[in-house]
Amino acid sequence: MQAEPKNSQVGPEPGGSGAGREQGGSLVGQEYEVEIGPVAHGGHCIARTAEGQVLFVRHALPGERVVARVTEGEEGARFLRADAVRIIDASKDRVEAPCPYAGPGRCGGCDWQHAKPGAQRRLKGEVIAEQLKRLAGLTPEEAGWDGTVMPAEGDKLPAGEVPQWRTRVQYAVDPATGKAGLRRHRSHEVEPIDHCMIAAPGVSELGVERRDWTGMESVEAIAATGSQDRQVILTPRPGARLPLVELDKPVSVLRGDEKTGGVHRVHGRPFVRERADGRTHRVGGGGFWQVHPKAADTLVTAVMQGLLPRKGDMALDLYCGVGLFAGALADRVGDKGAVLGIESGKRAVEDARHNLADFPRVRIEQGKVESVLPRTGITEVDLIVLDPPRVGAGRTTVTHLTSLAARRIAYVACDPAALARDLAYFREGGYRVRTLRAFDLFPMTHHVECVAILEPAAKAV
Repeated sequence: MQAEPKNSQVGPEPGGSGAGREQGGSLVGQEYEVEIGPVAHGGHCIARTAEGQVLFVRHALPGERVVARVTEGEEGARFLRADAVRIIDASKDRVEAPCPYAGPGRCGGCDWQHAKPGAQRRLKGEVIAEQLKRLAGLTPEEAGWDGTVMPAEGDKLPAGEVPQWRTRVQYAVDPATGKAGLRRHRSHEVEPIDHCMIAAPGVSELGVERRDWTGMESVEAIAATGSQDRQVILTPRPGARLPLVELDKPVSVLRGDEKTGGVHRVHGRPFVRERADGRTHRVGGGGFWQVHPKAADTLVTAVMQGLLPRKGDMALDLYCGVGLFAGALADRVGDKGAVLGIESGKRAVEDARHNLADFPRVRIEQGKVESVLPRTGITEVDLIVLDPPRVGAGRTTVTHLTSLAARRIAYVACDPAALARDLAYFREGGYRVRTLRAFDLFPMTHHVECVAILEPAAKAV
């Protein structure tokens, strides 16, 4: 069924004739009645106007017929962005969004509040499959994947219920009111909120939303997993002073610098203590740690089950952060094994060295992987773990890794497109995917975590 434009001219300007538009004119506000097609990477679905122009539509589900209102784009653009503002024919997977702040033009933190939990995981699986096929030329079977996206322990809830999983929430502050909220989708505008439904209890109990944050640009709240550590990072606007922080629970306070990205202690500990794989990890200055309370253990288990480390193995942990995987490897390769971690962040390296101080055969180097790894002189390893940033590792780094003759490689990915691109580079270097597992560690959002285990293709022959 073809898409039919609604309000085909949006309406004339005051005092104008409204007769036609100049080429390249804005289409924001234009409405189209469209049939929603497949899900796409990024939390939206694909539709087309009657003229064939592509619409990326949020707040819709595949198979629905909706009225979509353009939020970004102009005539002649390759695609338009839009919100489904009225549902004509609803999918059986649709539910009323549990969160009062979800919906067109509202909070941009969640993509799938309007979908049943099982449907969310199916949609994420479809995105992974599409990216694997398009960018790596792999079917799920060829990737050793059964096509499922597994929920984290405790997250399999009925429709209408929302897991409270987000242990780190960065609130934006409305400059006009001083009230904390969350950014609207692809916008700097702030949606004031009274409560974030996906925030972990340790974040919610601080009461950030009930305080006045006048003069602040943002307030990041952190609730550690496995300890009672709580932390807020306040980033002030230029010229503003930090307020006296009085929250509902004891909390450490840090100051963020928006220009430099640095973080400085104001009160309390400059770090939080996170627990995973039977070990305590210090994470300082708002450094990276998995946001879902079950994520670190889930990913360590998947990586170790895939690699099957042996006593005496030599292993690499690339983009190692504060040493989560390096510690797990060191524990399993034993005193005769060795682990080298590489991480670019100075504070993360300091934390990793602290966290792994009881492993004399672990070394952590600071710098970019593509720069440091060639300088090590390492020509052969047994195992590799890499957990690169969202953009992936890239061809140069992957090519280097395939030259090290690792028995197995574990690739931890938060972006299916980057994973698929890098898997294609691994295949060029003589590696194949042995297994792939996907985990829904970001419920209600489009994000998904994958663990791919690779081995030399010759071994499979």
